[in-house]
This record gives sequence, C-alpha cells and structure tokens, in this order.
Amino acid sequence: MTDFPDLESLKAAVGTEIGVSDWLTIDQKRVDTFADATDDHQWIHVDPERAATGPFGRTIAHGFLTLSLSVPLVARATSVGGVRLGINYGLNKVRFITPVPVGGRIRARVTLDALREIPGGVQAERTVTIELEGAEKPACVAESIVRMMS
Repeated sequence: MTDFPDLESLKAAVGTEIGVSDWLTIDQKRVDTFADATDDHQWIHVDPERAATGPFGRTIAHGFLTLSLSVPLVARATSVGGVRLGINYGLNKVRFITPVPVGGRIRARVTLDALREIPGGVQAERTVTIELEGAEKPACVAESIVRMMS
C-alpha cells in the first residue's frame, strides 16, 4: 500500500506506479453472487460440472466481475489523504486478456498516468492492471478515470 498524505504529493507521482494491492482469491460463491446480481448465468461461470469439460477446464469469473473488483483492489493498493470523496468518472479502454479461473488469485497494479485539477479536486487517469497469479499476461487492463474531491 502506497499512502499519499494529500493531493499535492500525488501530483509528484504522475507517470509512476503508485501501488500494488494484496492478492484476492476468486471463489465460486463470489462468481455465483455476481451472476445473480447481473442475471448473467452463463454456464462457463456458474456450472462447475459443465465447465470442467469446457475450454478452461473449470468455471471462470465474469470479465466484468474482474473489472468491478478493481475498485476495492485499487483502494488496497494506494490511498490519498484529505480526499473526502472519490467518484468513478469512467473508463477510456478496457481489455480482458486472460480468463480468471475460480480459485485463481488476482491483484491490482496501479500507474498514475495523468492528474489535472478540476473544481473542488482533481481528476486522475490511471492504468489499472489486474494480474492473475502465475499467468504470463494480465487478466484485465483498464484505463480508469476517477475524480477526487478535497
């Protein structure tokens, strides 16, 4: 975890990696809960028996589950003091590169690409790379935009 005491100190970090989270294990219960929340019950995610004979040999996490987990993983990777509110503003680009198998472990690696002032705070553009333990390529890479209000 990288802690920045305030937004001023974050400005000096533009162009650098600003944090790496701890590992998070993706279990079937989390995948099933996400399937229920999104009405996406495709067998590759929720039917371990059928998925065992599929292309990945077991169930895999939804790509959007992996992406949504970037929020708590980034929060475990870095923090900025003096921020009273953080708002997800959007994504410029997202790629799901390597499927995340149930039982796999992921973590976030965060690079601060740009930071610009906006009324009441800053807008940060970050590259969030979701790594899959043991995989050659990441599970997901997303260009994330967040607004931090002080």
